[in-house]
Amino acid sequence: MKTIVYSSLFALSLCALTSPAQAHFGMVIPSANQVNQEHPSVDVKLSFSHPFAGLGMDLAKPAAFYAITDGKKEDLSAKLTAATIMGHKGWSLAFAPKRPGVSWLVMEPQPYWEPAEDVSIIHYTKTAISAFDGDEGWSEPLGLKTEIVPSLRPFGNYAGNSFTGQVLLNGKPVAGSEVEVEFYNEEAGTPKALKAPSDAHITQVVKADANGVFSFTCPAAGWWGFAALNEGDALIKDPSGKEKGVELGAVLWLHMEPFPQAAQ
Repeated sequence: MKTIVYSSLFALSLCALTSPAQAHFGMVIPSANQVNQEHPSVDVKLSFSHPFAGLGMDLAKPAAFYAITDGKKEDLSAKLTAATIMGHKGWSLAFAPKRPGVSWLVMEPQPYWEPAEDVSIIHYTKTAISAFDGDEGWSEPLGLKTEIVPSLRPFGNYAGNSFTGQVLLNGKPVAGSEVEVEFYNEEAGTPKALKAPSDAHITQVVKADANGVFSFTCPAAGWWGFAALNEGDALIKDPSGKEKGVELGAVLWLHMEPFPQAAQ
């Protein structure tokens, strides 16, 4: 049985009480999701935040952070450095793939205790990097406790493309899983920030079918997060020592590019 690493989440709890429509997401956001000879590395930021509102929470150093390339795992935890993301503690590193291929960057955070929901939260978060035109293996499961397996290649996409994925928990499809979808509003807090018509528009929700498969059309260019939340099969102690349930999140991030316009 795990013992929770307790972290103050006052900001998260306050947001949950004042804006219930805002979901929180594990975030692994690289500066680009493709590298080439001209730009051989990316800067990666790790956080736990409300993406659309641009509200961050302090993120303890992840329990694990690694890259999976061609089925091989590379531990990147030692390369993480503390960073300030959305005004709160996060983590960053520079990642330079060594050879052509698709690398999945995966974060397993320390459990968060969320008093507003009376559960601990663990979001297994991943995003893909294509190196030097590598285009193999992106649709294979990684063997995470829970994950979203993409049917749309997770890079080289345009705004307006439809993402399809399958929710897995312990390697098996989750029938009827609810998937929260949220846009990373990178201009949040500035005059250029996007404004949602209502709270219900901030976090979109789509339900998976009997095979755990869902689809969502991404209407704008930028980073989109998909989070399938399900109850875990273990308990974790809360700050008072009582064993409580665990919310396991399968989180995937992908980037949509604006469709090119002809020169006028």
